Amino acid sequence: MENSESNNKRLWEINEQIYKQKKELDEQLKAIEIEREQLKIDKEEIQRNNAKLWEQSKAIHDEKERINKLRLEIEAKHKEITDSIVYAERLQKAILPQSKVIDQALEEWFVLYKPKDIVSGDFYWFQEKNNKSIFAAADCTGHGVPGAMVSVICNNGLNRSVKEFNLEDPGLILDKTREIVIEEFEKSHEEVKDGMDIALVALDKETDANGSKNLSYAGAHNPLWIIRNNSNEVEEIKADKQPVGKHINATNFTSHAVKIHKGDTVYLFSDGYVDQFGGDKGKKFKSSNFRTLILSIQDKSLAEQKDIIFKTFEDWKGGLEQLDDVCVFAFRI
Repeated sequence: MENSESNNKRLWEINEQIYKQKKELDEQLKAIEIEREQLKIDKEEIQRNNAKLWEQSKAIHDEKERINKLRLEIEAKHKEITDSIVYAERLQKAILPQSKVIDQALEEWFVLYKPKDIVSGDFYWFQEKNNKSIFAAADCTGHGVPGAMVSVICNNGLNRSVKEFNLEDPGLILDKTREIVIEEFEKSHEEVKDGMDIALVALDKETDANGSKNLSYAGAHNPLWIIRNNSNEVEEIKADKQPVGKHINATNFTSHAVKIHKGDTVYLFSDGYVDQFGGDKGKKFKSSNFRTLILSIQDKSLAEQKDIIFKTFEDWKGGLEQLDDVCVFAFRI
């Protein structure tokens, strides 16, 4: 009897232990099932995220392809435009007077010609008429391609005034050039007020009994500077305050006559040099500094002067952008 009770008790304990173990296993299985379901959910989420990432990756790839294609198109267009501008530069240089032609008229001279861009709104000009050498430094509205287009029209106007209308007086040349320029621009459907500022000089080829030459000058905004031999002052002949182009209250341009003697130096220039920002404070160079510079180098040859004027400009400009086209024309009798 005691053995039977002992066995029953033992059996009960075993069953209870089995029940507990089974319950623990059931709980573990349930936890595993929950974890499996969570893993399934996570897997589905990862798959959805992977799909989104793939779509995003594909979208990024497509966008990169589009941008790259666009970049290649822009580069091709930029090259085409640049090639056209470079070709325009060649054409513009072709209308500038050749050095050998000026050499025949002037013994000592220089031109500092520094476009802001590839092509320029500034230009220098030279023609001969009867017993006179006629030359100019001109500054057309704008710079770059627009300025260059205006310069072609203004250059043509000067040529026609001398060759077609047989003019040699600077004031009359500018009057006629203004007529031609306005007439050309009036062909446009829109009102065009472009034109040019200019200093224009007519110099007699022959000297008088005293070895002097007659010089006539007319200007639109741009003055004429003369530094007499062994002088420490700039003799300035002021320009008319009107452009060669459309202008309210336009009047005839004034011709000024002076005598030029051996050793005198004459300067014509656009405003690009004196208007350049630079120096320690980023200010304009100004006419006063240019005047001081010119006076300080009168003991130099014009070739040396050109180098000094160029270096001074570059040093002043420093790392700043060139503001405008630059044209300085000088000659010495």
